Amino acid sequence: MAYGYAGRILHVDLTGEKTWIETPPETFYRTYFGGSALGLHYILKEMKPGADALGPENVLALTVGVPTGAPFSGNSRLCANAKSPLTGGIGDAQAGGFFPAELKFAGFDGVIVRGKAKRPVYLWLHDGEAEIRDAAHLWGQTTSQAEDALKAELADKNIQVAQIGPAGERLVRTACIINYANRANGRTGMGAVMGSKNLKAVVVRGKSKKLPLFDAKRVNELARWGAAQVQENGSMRDMRQNGTANGVPGQQANGTLPTRNISEGQFEHFADITGEHMTDTILVDRDTCYACATHCKRLVECEWQGRPVERRHGGPEYETIGTYGSYLGINSLAAIAYANKLCNEYGLDTIGTGATIGWAMECYEKGVLSEREIGFPLPFGDEAAAIRLTEMIVNREGFGDVLAEGSQLAAAKLGKGQEYLITWRGAETPAHMPQAKLSLGLIYAVNPFGADHQSSEHDFQIEEGAGKRSLARLALLGFDKTMAKRSFGAEKARFVWETQKFYSFCDSACLCQFDFGPAWTMYGPDETVELMRAVTGWQDFALEELLRVGERRINMMRVFNAREGMDRRHDQPPAKFLRPLVGTGPTAGVAVDTDALETAKDAYFQFAGWDKTSGNPSKEHLVGLGLGWLAEA
Repeated sequence: MAYGYAGRILHVDLTGEKTWIETPPETFYRTYFGGSALGLHYILKEMKPGADALGPENVLALTVGVPTGAPFSGNSRLCANAKSPLTGGIGDAQAGGFFPAELKFAGFDGVIVRGKAKRPVYLWLHDGEAEIRDAAHLWGQTTSQAEDALKAELADKNIQVAQIGPAGERLVRTACIINYANRANGRTGMGAVMGSKNLKAVVVRGKSKKLPLFDAKRVNELARWGAAQVQENGSMRDMRQNGTANGVPGQQANGTLPTRNISEGQFEHFADITGEHMTDTILVDRDTCYACATHCKRLVECEWQGRPVERRHGGPEYETIGTYGSYLGINSLAAIAYANKLCNEYGLDTIGTGATIGWAMECYEKGVLSEREIGFPLPFGDEAAAIRLTEMIVNREGFGDVLAEGSQLAAAKLGKGQEYLITWRGAETPAHMPQAKLSLGLIYAVNPFGADHQSSEHDFQIEEGAGKRSLARLALLGFDKTMAKRSFGAEKARFVWETQKFYSFCDSACLCQFDFGPAWTMYGPDETVELMRAVTGWQDFALEELLRVGERRINMMRVFNAREGMDRRHDQPPAKFLRPLVGTGPTAGVAVDTDALETAKDAYFQFAGWDKTSGNPSKEHLVGLGLGWLAEA
């Protein structure tokens, strides 16, 4: 008997308007565990190298994990994968909410989409059935409008909708997939891929919420233990109280709060954009995802220049506070919240879009872009200009049409501004600074889908001063002593590799990295292994296998990029990060050290078992990972 997973993958051919269901064996689920790894299996098998990311030949995978829908915190995550129209390599994005669990309850572990519909359509998945339905009446609607229309059309207020907004329809390369009107598969342009297929939405409903579990009693015990950690674990308690933006003061103190297009590490008005300030001013409630006790999601209400921000659009996370706040020199929490609303309504990644505007602001400040080219002044700190430009990007209006390509492609189109880019592999940098968090410089460089702050553990969890909880858990991964602050030798590279494998497993099993991780979270390595055993009945499942699943996914992503002509030459930091930071604070004058980074890459590739010259896995290595079919291909 299958425990946890539904055992059914839905395949969709939009060109031929056909659907069919595959029932893979248990070994398939144990090999990939769902999520990104499962999606990559189909993408690598079916998509030819060199495919147009915005063409019908691109394969889009929307997947959940083996434990998705089980009644414990952090289980409800959706992975989206396809070739990225932003980077040209593999695209990867995750989102939480209630949609992922509902997809499992509807009877599916994943949806693999090919081709392009002749007209706008949506997928309606319910109780094991699948239909392709007309969506012409929904095209052009915002996410909240379309969700309300679908609930009325299907006469069911409990449906869950993962969809694109107008940004995805217009193929904005930073477009994302939104569910619940405020949860985003944000990075790498997965919303544009859906738009290119004329796929407006995937709608799911499962009347039965009973997931078969091998040991339901033990799952419930671990769920209760995890819920207690929200108060006992200081990091979890802070997350619940003030959301992800609770980290703003610490980032400011450490000189790692990205400011004015990451030219500085401190923002003089940081106190206006902290999580605590949000709690004290515009927060009206704390929301959560399916079965999760953490309640980290913010719900805010306010007005910006007479325009309302409603609670259904959530509230800004730390990354949005960064990219629409300190990146742009903006300290108005109401303006940031309104920008967050626009991005959720129109289906835009706040990191990619906000950072692209930050690039344009620096280009304007340095005289690279003129008021005539943009259409209006664009200085740092101008919140009205940032909001206006966001709307222009969605509509591909004027200069917004240029920025809708993302900053790197915009610079290429304009033939200038490359020296101010903050992109890795074409993806804009999130709000964690590799000039100070040195391991992030390495993971940003080698990560197959570009800069990502949730692909490995951050330096301070293993450096001097790290908490006892983190150190005890990291010891399970082979780290029995702390490292010096700002160390960047082979041991730090091993730290990146080992924690990357753990995080990669989470993106395969679709586990939230605010609840599961190798260091500070609710569930550490031991509890994660025990939960997986209780869900699946795979009693011999151990930490070594968990890390192997994560390693498998990383290698599959690296192979995808290799097929697209990418290798170690593409693992480079933006030129801007090689110049010293300005401003004040502990990181003033600090820059990425390219010699140290190259040495760290050598060590990383050795730990990964990859060729140091190309930075890619060999056929023999893939066979050793159980990916012989990929080595053959």
